[in-house]
Amino acid sequence: MVSAARAGRYVEQIEGYKAFIPNPLPPVPEVIMDQEMWSLLSKADRALGRLDGSTDALPNPDLFVFMYVRKEAVLSSQIEGTQASLIDVLEFESQALEPDNPQDAAEVVNYIAAINYGLERLKNLPVSLRLVREIHNELMQGVRGAERDPGEFRRSQNWIGSGGCSLAEASYVPPPPHDMIQALDNLEKFLHDPAPIPALIKVGLAHAQFETIHPFLDGNGRTGRLLITFLLCEQNILKRPLLYISYYFKKYRTEYYDRLQSVRDSGNWEGWLKFFLRGVNEVAQEASTTARNIVNMKEQHRQLVLNKMGRRSGNAIALLETLYSKPIFTVEFVQTTTELSYPNANSLVRDLCDIGLLEEITGQKRNRAFSYAPYLDVFQGP
Repeated sequence: MVSAARAGRYVEQIEGYKAFIPNPLPPVPEVIMDQEMWSLLSKADRALGRLDGSTDALPNPDLFVFMYVRKEAVLSSQIEGTQASLIDVLEFESQALEPDNPQDAAEVVNYIAAINYGLERLKNLPVSLRLVREIHNELMQGVRGAERDPGEFRRSQNWIGSGGCSLAEASYVPPPPHDMIQALDNLEKFLHDPAPIPALIKVGLAHAQFETIHPFLDGNGRTGRLLITFLLCEQNILKRPLLYISYYFKKYRTEYYDRLQSVRDSGNWEGWLKFFLRGVNEVAQEASTTARNIVNMKEQHRQLVLNKMGRRSGNAIALLETLYSKPIFTVEFVQTTTELSYPNANSLVRDLCDIGLLEEITGQKRNRAFSYAPYLDVFQGP
C-alpha cells in the first residue's frame, strides 16, 4: 500500500490555504515495475524505435518534421484554450491570408519557435533550469501572458482552478516560491542523476513533477509538454521531434489532469506512468503510419503528374517538393520558386488544380491563395 504522502504533502499556509510541497524524485518507495508496467514500457520503446526507422526511410525527414512540429504546437496550445487550427497557423506563417484569430496563431507560432530554439540549444546545453527558462521566454514573447515575466520563475503564489476562482477555491495550489525553488533544484538534480532508470519512466516522472511545481505565472502546461520532447531528443530516444504527445493528452484531457492530481493526492505514480506510456505508444504508432502514408502519397502524386502533364511534369514535380514545407502559397511564390513567368506559373497551378493536387482556398479573382490539400489532409486527421 502506497502512502498518500509519497509524492509530497499539503502544507497549511499563514493565509489559510493549503499548498502542495513535492518530495524529490525518484519516488520512495520506488516505482512498482509490475508486469503491466514492463509490458507498456516495452511497447512504447518499440514504437519509438519503429518511428525513428520509418522517418529514416523518408526522402527528406525534415519536411515531415516541419509539419509534425506544427501539429504538436497546435494541439498543445489547444489544451490551453487557443482556437487556432493547423490551417490558421500555416496561413499566418505564409502571409498568404489573414487567419481568423491572429492572436491565437501567434501563440502557436511561438511554440514552434520554442521547439526549434530548444533543439538548437540542446547541442550545447543539457536539459536544465536554464534551458527551461529560455524556452519559456521564447514561448511567451508578445502574446497573451507576455506581461507575466517570460523566462522568469514566479515570485508569487499561483493556483489552478476554474476562471476567476480564488486561492481558497482552487482545485490545486503549487508550492509557494521558496519551496518551489527547492523543488526545481531537486528536479534538475534528478534529470542529471546517472542512477539507472528506464528513460521513458524518467521522462514521465519529470513531466508530472514539473506540472506539480508549476514554476511560471503562465505557460506551464506548454513548457512541461515541450520538456517531454527535449528529454526524448536529449536521451537519443528520438533523433527528431516527432512525438506529438499533446494529441493524446488532449484526447484524454480529463484523465490527464486526474492522473496528475492523483499523484499529488494519493502518491499514485504508477497510474500516471501507465497512462503516459500508453500515450507514447499510441502517438508513436500513429506517427509511423503517417510517415508511411506520406511516402506512398508522394509516389502516387509523382505518377499522377507524369501521366497527366507529360513534358510539363518537371516543373510540377519540382514545385510539389517545395510545398511539403509551404503547403499554403500564392502564384507569386510559385513564380519565384520555379523561375517561370507569372502567366506560366499561374498556368502550372491551374493544371495542378485540375488534376486534384492543389486547391484554391480564397475564392478570389485577385490575391488568391492555394493549398496542397491532399498533403494537409494527412495531418488534419483525428
